[in-house]
Amino acid sequence: MRVVLKQKKRYDGSMAGNTFGTLFRVTTFGESHGTALGCVVDGCPAGLDIDQSYIQHELDRRKPGGSQRNAAVTARTEADTAEILSGVFEGKTTGTPIAILIRNTDQHPKDYSAIKDMFRPGHADYTYQQKYGIRDYRGGGRSSGRETCGRVAAGAIARLFLKAQNISIVAYTKRAAGISCESLNLEEIEQNPLRAPDNAAAERMAEKIEAYRAEGNSCGGIVECVVQGLPPGIGEPVFNKLDAQLAQAMLSIGAIKGIEFGAGFSVSDSTGLKNNDGMKHGDSNMQFTTNNAGGILGGMSSGAPVVFRVAVKPVPSIFKPQQTVNTDGEDCTITIQGRHDVCLCPRIVPVVEAMTAITLADLLLQNRTSRMAT
Repeated sequence: MRVVLKQKKRYDGSMAGNTFGTLFRVTTFGESHGTALGCVVDGCPAGLDIDQSYIQHELDRRKPGGSQRNAAVTARTEADTAEILSGVFEGKTTGTPIAILIRNTDQHPKDYSAIKDMFRPGHADYTYQQKYGIRDYRGGGRSSGRETCGRVAAGAIARLFLKAQNISIVAYTKRAAGISCESLNLEEIEQNPLRAPDNAAAERMAEKIEAYRAEGNSCGGIVECVVQGLPPGIGEPVFNKLDAQLAQAMLSIGAIKGIEFGAGFSVSDSTGLKNNDGMKHGDSNMQFTTNNAGGILGGMSSGAPVVFRVAVKPVPSIFKPQQTVNTDGEDCTITIQGRHDVCLCPRIVPVVEAMTAITLADLLLQNRTSRMAT
């Protein structure tokens, strides 16, 4: 008698969830203290003009030790030079995957040697260990905020695609360290280290953040994002609504813990008469008298500016003793060393813009299949 032994299929435990998008697909790779990080953009239409200096400009806005050197930002210094490996020929996309490499040059893994067997409060150390049975303790590895440099590089490609269609995205720090902007002047965003549209408020934020740095603590804030020029009807109804996709994109950023659109949570205390946006016929198209919906109706863009805000948590790496557990399951106290941000808002602004651009590029391409061409 012949006996056939069936080999049990074994899931190899490889990390999923590194790709975002349906048609405009972005995959990021790399770790905080590894050799390099980067991204692969697949599905970008051929013939798009690629300005490598623009990609570098966006990376410079996000990088540590860049133009935003201030009390909020880590002392780590990285060039974050973008190396385009494929998908671009003579300054234009070819329609094939675009690979961009960003090398690490200023790693200090020794900063984590003393705490490699402890789980840092507020970090993903414990959950990574539970899921994979192994983790990169050097700055959190894949869970580090440094992973976002690949998103920003890919987002720059998406933004070039959107710019060709007169769609603009701007994000800014609306609140940080408990201090809110009292005015909105977009020209002031890049004039202060907090990337706030209110220079006076930014100065007060910086003073408060410096106080947190001095005491070894950190703080959070709110980043607001506005999209202009998005035509109506963008977004896939029901499960892939525009706001649902943007929410997924934003909440995939490690430091973001909440999102609201338009009037946001204040609608819970509003009324239908007050909250509904009135409509009127404009010179060239329909217009809204208010924008409580944040530019999204039924999961699709309405033609009004898309407006949303995200809550940014305090940086979990603080220089104060904290209660935790080690890998042997023993209670212990941890004191984190190294170089860390105090407030993530100014460096997370370009990440929010990048993920918004990637989401919109993907949905715009999907929208091309929604009706017969005329």
